[in-house]
Amino acid sequence: MQIVILESLGISDEVLNTLSKPLTDNGHELLIYDDGKLDDETLKTRIKDAEVIVLANTPLSGEVIDTAENLKYISVAFTGFNHIDLEKCKEKGIKVSNAAGYSTNSVAEITFGLIISLLRNIVPLEAVVRDGGTKDGYRQLDLKGKTLGVLGTGDIGGAVAKLGLAFGCQVIAYNRSEKPDLISKGVEYKSLDEVLKTSDIVTLHTPLTDETKHLIDKDKLALMKTSSFLINTAVGPIVDNEALAEALHKGEIAGAGLDRVDMEPPVPADYPILAAPNVVLLPHIGFATEEAMVRRAEITFENIVKWQKGEQENIVL
Repeated sequence: MQIVILESLGISDEVLNTLSKPLTDNGHELLIYDDGKLDDETLKTRIKDAEVIVLANTPLSGEVIDTAENLKYISVAFTGFNHIDLEKCKEKGIKVSNAAGYSTNSVAEITFGLIISLLRNIVPLEAVVRDGGTKDGYRQLDLKGKTLGVLGTGDIGGAVAKLGLAFGCQVIAYNRSEKPDLISKGVEYKSLDEVLKTSDIVTLHTPLTDETKHLIDKDKLALMKTSSFLINTAVGPIVDNEALAEALHKGEIAGAGLDRVDMEPPVPADYPILAAPNVVLLPHIGFATEEAMVRRAEITFENIVKWQKGEQENIVL
C-alpha cells in the first residue's frame, strides 16, 4: 500500500519515523513531500498511485481526487475538513478521518493570549517601552469580572468557557445544543443576540458551514457594546472582516483579536483589517504548538492503522 504525505507535519524526523514504523514494518511504502509544492498539478502527480494520503489544511479539489484512481482513504492532519471535496470522496467511496482534538488546549490558550493582549494593551505598549515611553494614555483592564460570551461550545469552546470561569469571568454561551457539564460549572446559555449584546468579550468557536459564514456581520457587530472585544481563533469567514474593519474604524467595538481571517497568511497589504485600529493579528498559530503537532501526527497515523484494520476512527466519511 502506498501512503503519500503531501506536506510537512511539523514534527522531527525521529518522531515521524517512530509513528510511521507500524506501517513501514508491515511493508507499506511511505512517500513524504515537505517541499511546500501544493499546486493542483503537483498534487495530481504525487497522489496518482496512492491508496492513502495525508494532508493538513491544503485544499484538495474534486479534480485532483479524480486523478487518484487507487485512493481509498484520506487521513486529515487537521480538525477542519471543509477544504476537501467531500462530495467527490463520497462519490468515489473514499473514507476520510480527521485529527479531532489535537489542538483543543492550544487554541483555548491562544484565545486568552489575545484577550489579555487587548485588555492590557500589550502589543502597543511593548513598542512604547522600547521607544522610551510609559503606560500613560493606554487603558489597563482586568479580565476577572468581565462577561465572556462563547459562541460555539464544542471541545475548544468548552475549554475556553472553563478557562473563563477559572479567570473569574461570568461565562455565557450560544450553541445549538446546551452542554449539561458546562451548565453545572456555571455557564449560562443565551440566544446569539443576547450573548452579543451583554458580553464584554465575544469569542468565536464555531465550525464554518453555510449557516455560520458571516455569522458575525454588520448587523451583529452593531449589537455589541462599544466597550467590547471580538476574538476569532476559529475560522476566518465566520466574520465579515470588512464589516469588522469598518466597525473598528467607527469605534463601534473596542478592539479585536484575530488568529484567523479570510485567508491563510501571507495577507495582502491592502486587506482592510490591517489598517483598522485596536487589532491584534496573528498568522494562524493557535493550533501550532510543538506539543500539538506531535499529538496531531499521533492521531493521523493511528487513524491509518485503525482504518486498515477495519476500525475507522474520527470519521468524517
